[in-house]
Amino acid sequence: MEINAVRNSYARWAPVYDQTFGRLTNRGRRRSVDYINEFNGSVLEVGVGTGLSLPHYRPGLSVTGIDFSQEMLDKARDKVRARGLDHVTELRQMDARTLDYPDDRFDTVTAMHVLSVVPEPERVMSEIARVCKPGGQVVIANHFARDRGFLAMLERLTAPLENVLGWHSDFAIERVLQEPRLSEEIRRTHPPFGMMTLLVMRKS
Repeated sequence: MEINAVRNSYARWAPVYDQTFGRLTNRGRRRSVDYINEFNGSVLEVGVGTGLSLPHYRPGLSVTGIDFSQEMLDKARDKVRARGLDHVTELRQMDARTLDYPDDRFDTVTAMHVLSVVPEPERVMSEIARVCKPGGQVVIANHFARDRGFLAMLERLTAPLENVLGWHSDFAIERVLQEPRLSEEIRRTHPPFGMMTLLVMRKS
């Protein structure tokens, strides 16, 4: 997607995201955070959006969130204030293609339902790998294109509408797996209907 299309899409979705796409992806998001909660240390959530995941991180973690959309971040900050989420240490407006953090900064880096939205996802994955500590983990929750069946056909039909929908319906998992510093450890499907996938990768 073009960057202007992303900006316009985020602004359009921000007021209703929690009740629409956020509701659709809630179970997968909760399962991803539950997995992250088994570990310790610092977490960077790339594409934190309206902050739907933030209340579910356990208090012992130190969570940083970044997003390209100021409208989305405003919603996230409202959640942090309203719920007293002290484990959320920072929320910043940032382009995921150029993360303003040093190398090897975070124990866990996660991106939930964002890689099929951003321009240049390979570049985003490179930045995610860069700021993850050696031995740290990258946790991805996303929709990936199917090879066959009715849903695969539907994905191909809706692909030209990406700038309207705000995401790539035919996003290939290979675009995430090609980052050489990361090796795949876990791959699981998430509801609804197995449409979402949890990927866990380890930085060498």
